[in-house]
Amino acid sequence: MKVSGKDVENVAGLSRLRITEDKMDKYLIEFNDFLEYVDMLQKVDTENVEPTAHVLPLQNVFREDEIKPSLDRDMALSNAPEKENGYFKVPRIIE
Repeated sequence: MKVSGKDVENVAGLSRLRITEDKMDKYLIEFNDFLEYVDMLQKVDTENVEPTAHVLPLQNVFREDEIKPSLDRDMALSNAPEKENGYFKVPRIIE
């Protein structure tokens, strides 16, 4: 499958990109090279390859959910640049 200049313009329009004429040839070559590579990958025999979501096996390491004492409020606020009514005071962002 070959990509045309019209295809590149269409993709650029969908991506809200502006492509100048001097860059058009470069992108045509890159798109076509990419599609050639995909065609090559499609020819690889994967008959005996089991589908996976990850290359390496994953395992979760869980710890026991134990209740532990939490940090004292005064200790947590001890390094705060500003505090108010027992809470961290931060600049308002949403107006």
